Amino acid sequence: MANIKAAKKDIRKTQRRTIRNKKLYAELDKAVKHVRSKKDGALNEVYSILDKMVGRGVIKKNAAARKKSRITSKTNNV
Repeated sequence: MANIKAAKKDIRKTQRRTIRNKKLYAELDKAVKHVRSKKDGALNEVYSILDKMVGRGVIKKNAAARKKSRITSKTNNV
């Protein structure tokens, strides 16, 4: 356990961020499943979630672009 006040605060911040990130990834996984099951508006939902993740610093901009590109190409091929 950390003894320094700033280190304790960093632990709390990390816990909050971890919870937020897990929620976003779970939301993304659910949206991707909707895309695979061909629900209306699901692709736009995935784009929105990825943009949120970029804005909050969960993933980088190029990673989001790569994920968008891959899921779009998979939906177009099917």
